[in-house]
Amino acid sequence: MGAVVVIGVGTIGTGWIALFTAHGLPVRVVSRRPDAEKVVRAGLELFAPALPGAPDPATLLDRIEFEPDLARAVADAEVVSENVPDDLELKQQLFATIERTGTEALLLSSTSKLLPDDLGARMRDPARLVVGHPFNPPHLVPLVEVVAGDATAPAAVDQAMAFLRSVGRHPVLLRRALPAFAANRLQSAVLRECIHLVVEGVLTVPELDHLVTHSIGLRWSTMGPFQAFHLGGGEGGLRGWLSHLGAGLERGWAQLGTPALTDQTRELLVTQTEQAYGDRTYAELAADRDRMHLAVLEALARARAEPS
Repeated sequence: MGAVVVIGVGTIGTGWIALFTAHGLPVRVVSRRPDAEKVVRAGLELFAPALPGAPDPATLLDRIEFEPDLARAVADAEVVSENVPDDLELKQQLFATIERTGTEALLLSSTSKLLPDDLGARMRDPARLVVGHPFNPPHLVPLVEVVAGDATAPAAVDQAMAFLRSVGRHPVLLRRALPAFAANRLQSAVLRECIHLVVEGVLTVPELDHLVTHSIGLRWSTMGPFQAFHLGGGEGGLRGWLSHLGAGLERGWAQLGTPALTDQTRELLVTQTEQAYGDRTYAELAADRDRMHLAVLEALARARAEPS
């Protein structure tokens, strides 16, 4: 495969770099940051233990070329992974600039909320532009939401799905483009009620996190909500569950909180979070996260390989 170009070395961009190099791909990095090489090196050292085969970060770094000139970087690229901040005008300008270089690469945007037709609005032909939204951290969490616009060519979608599978991801194609896509909308809905429960004094931030990881988090690591409630209905399945509890579920929706993110609410959440987790650095917390994510993924792989 030809070179993969990664634009941006934030958390998502660095995660992609780690993943792509771990799968043996040559990566060209484009970034305006003067410390881009330092940032990438630190990211590789942090993420390497959770990558396939736990590779030596130095080996991964050997597969990376830092190229500040965008035109030279994308000239012979097969895939361009865009990871700049989620600013629509910035991304529109970037994709229009990439198009003017004449590259024929697949253009994958890691945006978490912007629609592909909007991203490509300043391009003459945005047919090769596809959203490939990862869930953080992208080097470890398998899901990538693939979102096509009206202007996206079906061949570009097929290429995106194949590329993402080739680096061990589990791409899911959304049947319709909608703001914030699907996984973030689900996460946002849960987070809203989490904030409500903390603001109302029902639970503190660390207590809420403990509750989730020891209940629905554990459940959702093995099956989705529909399958879980299908089992919750016993022999009657989801049909039986909804016929018995559906009315109560609807009443419960009406009681969910709608917290306002006032300065007071923000300060409450930040203070409790910093008190709970502020005694460790980002690198320490991220390493623990990756170690536990990897343990879950490996355990699930073993369980699924066993005969039922």
